[in-house]
Amino acid sequence: MIDRRSMLAGLASAGALAATNARAQVPGWISQHPQAPAAAPVDYLAVARAQLAREGNRIAVTDRVGIVDFGLPSYRPRFALVDMVAGRIDMYPVTHGRGSDPQHDGWLKSFSNRPGSLATSRGAYRTSDYYWGANGSSMRLVGLDPDNSNADMRAIVVHGAWYANPSLIATQGKLGRSEGCFVFGEELLPQILYKLGPGRLLFADRLSAPPPQPVLPPLPGTENIVRTGAPGGALPGTAD
Repeated sequence: MIDRRSMLAGLASAGALAATNARAQVPGWISQHPQAPAAAPVDYLAVARAQLAREGNRIAVTDRVGIVDFGLPSYRPRFALVDMVAGRIDMYPVTHGRGSDPQHDGWLKSFSNRPGSLATSRGAYRTSDYYWGANGSSMRLVGLDPDNSNADMRAIVVHGAWYANPSLIATQGKLGRSEGCFVFGEELLPQILYKLGPGRLLFADRLSAPPPQPVLPPLPGTENIVRTGAPGGALPGTAD
């Protein structure tokens, strides 16, 4: 059994070495955004190949794979539609759940498989049938991992909505949040539904490295303070 998290860590670190013919193709409507990446930060083609191998015969249609990189914020295109035959990768914006981003700053903080969490679940999904629901044209998902086994119970699906329209990135600096579903802009949804389609693999996880944390300078006058620790023996008599 492949250790998924170890494998993903290796793939993320190798992203800069992705083959030239597998670099992300950024659609025109997002390429003008100043924060749009010139190339994919992760080798999504390699991730797709590894995940297809892990799932084996549970995925019937293997010509295209959807990879969602929740290590990126919602203002970045982070849904990679991978053409396994041509090696082409097209990137699109997609939402995450409000339970995964309570501060609504555009960054996913955590995953959850718990009903009522309104959060995004990580793991491999098999795309299922199309249907017409409260959000119009939609596609059901089957969770294949313990981390997303409640997808059907939670009604985690692919659908479209106004709060996922890419135009919000220019005005709000981020997309809106879903209740855990993979939500695309209303104009993008038809091509996503058509190209991904039933019986294929959709894989979601935090693939890109998190942003570096700022290192704050010490407060004036505290530069020479030494903090004490007492893992064994008596505790210090005064607080440091």
